Amino acid sequence: MLRHAFDPEPLPIARRAFLAGAAALTVTAGALDTGLSVAAPPNRFGHGEFQIDIFSDGFITLPDVIIAPDASPVERADIVRRLGGRQGTADIPVNIPLIRAEKALILVDTGSGDKFQPTAGRLRDNLRAAGVDPSAITHVVLTHAHPDHSGGVLLPGGGLSFPNATYHVSAAEWDFWMGPDPDARYPGLRNFVPGARRDLGAVADRLVRLREGDEVVPGLRVLSTPGHTPGHISLELAGDDGLLITGDAITNVIASFEHPDWRFGFDTDQEQGAATRRRLIDRAAAEKLRMLGYHWTPPGFAIAERYGTAYRHVALA
Repeated sequence: MLRHAFDPEPLPIARRAFLAGAAALTVTAGALDTGLSVAAPPNRFGHGEFQIDIFSDGFITLPDVIIAPDASPVERADIVRRLGGRQGTADIPVNIPLIRAEKALILVDTGSGDKFQPTAGRLRDNLRAAGVDPSAITHVVLTHAHPDHSGGVLLPGGGLSFPNATYHVSAAEWDFWMGPDPDARYPGLRNFVPGARRDLGAVADRLVRLREGDEVVPGLRVLSTPGHTPGHISLELAGDDGLLITGDAITNVIASFEHPDWRFGFDTDQEQGAATRRRLIDRAAAEKLRMLGYHWTPPGFAIAERYGTAYRHVALA
């Protein structure tokens, strides 16, 4: 029988706390020195013909039973310790790439805005501090419509955060959230459905619906990586030795690499999410592809090295 993060039985206490928002969690920097304050400068590197700046949106706090629900209590405590967390929670960074391709400025995900935990939502401030006018963004790609990825579509008072951009999301993601009764299949999603519909609906008149293999701009190709959500996508950037922008297909620098077959608590379809994660890391390790991870140690640039039957996350400067 398929189990997913929003079934009534698994992880009820942690799930209720997380979905209740920041008020249900102690969201302080704690033991983790994130360096993710407002006006944090971007990390910049080149890739082929592209320039990529990695901006911080701040961080979110997750309970250990969401990070690694299949781990034992001892294993979860060790993961939290290694993540710099405390008392069963860890502060998880949010890294957002801005890709420059000739005249295009392509933002991959929008962060939380004011729609999620109060330690996130720093993207627009950090863009402006780096001299990037949000109105200059030409493309916004949403890997999926969870609140820490699409919550920044709208300004706090309404209106688009990136008013001159075209928006891109997979056709499967649009169909899932905007179709009839998405929470009928996954009842625990009812807390996420209004926000996803708000964010996607706000850009419906300027939205491009993507499929596997489509290019956002030449050299930036869509990969279907479902499981975290039904229409989750990652991106592959041409040039050099290849680069994968993984979104939430590979969520954690410890659990996802060292135990890729473990479930992640907020994957909509946890079994599919684990299969996608294993497939993506397998490919990255075999082809020696560089990767950018949304929730990895800043700036999120890494490779996967084989380590026994699993992998090791190796951060790159």
